[in-house]
Amino acid sequence: MADNNRWILAAQCPSRLGTVDVVTRFLKERRCYITEQHSFDDRLSGRFFIRTEFRPEEDGFDQAAFEAEFAGRATEFDMAFELTAPGKRVPVVIMVSKADHCLNDLLYRYRIGQLPIDIRAIVSNHPDLASLAEWHGIPYHHFAITPDTKPEQEGRVWAVVEETGAELVILARYMQVLSSELCAKLSGRAINIHHSLLPGFKGAKPYHQAYDKGVKLVGATAHYINDDLDEGPIITQGVEPVSHADYPEDLVAKGRDIECLTLARAVALHVERRVFLHAKRTVVFDR
Repeated sequence: MADNNRWILAAQCPSRLGTVDVVTRFLKERRCYITEQHSFDDRLSGRFFIRTEFRPEEDGFDQAAFEAEFAGRATEFDMAFELTAPGKRVPVVIMVSKADHCLNDLLYRYRIGQLPIDIRAIVSNHPDLASLAEWHGIPYHHFAITPDTKPEQEGRVWAVVEETGAELVILARYMQVLSSELCAKLSGRAINIHHSLLPGFKGAKPYHQAYDKGVKLVGATAHYINDDLDEGPIITQGVEPVSHADYPEDLVAKGRDIECLTLARAVALHVERRVFLHAKRTVVFDR
């Protein structure tokens, strides 16, 4: 993140001879120095993915001209690509209920510049965290929800997403199930975090259920949302060992920590264009 002239070219296409060359040769011809590159060819689906960071060696880099010229090369490979400028801060809306640990963590990383995001608004179905948002100078929208008002409430949520120009929605322990309609609108640009325990514990107090079963690991999963509850394409996961000496409150505390770390990592991977959606899975080029 320290390189102030670091461009990111992310692309995918059908697997064909010359897919790496079309990227690297074009960059060389435009006198752009590659600082990091990852690629993956999925032999099962016949799909190729590539992410390249580069810096122009000459002044006056023209993004529009670069994109237009590269599009001509990419057409031959049926290659879809995205060019991200240095210093881009992705506009974000965060959704939260009452638990504040993930929100606090994201706000701290945002405040110190660790995450290249621009938090435009916080949306909640409870008023509890309004003061936290106010302290950070971020608009807070309290939209209460009941089964009868769910469509109306989600309409107000969507209005905030559109009005703020949010490119990413982060569900930082938002304890409501999104409708199929809202999931479809947010497909590929909404990240959720939830606990990952084996066996899976659903319902109230999952960490207390885990304690009763004597689990030896607690964990968390960050994933894109879809219409299947907590079963969207996984971005990243984290685990933490526990033992018989850990009581329910200890499991809760460790669970909170791993949820924060896992969510922050997933957000960073997404905004740095390191995640490619691939059917029901993801291709993730980690740091």
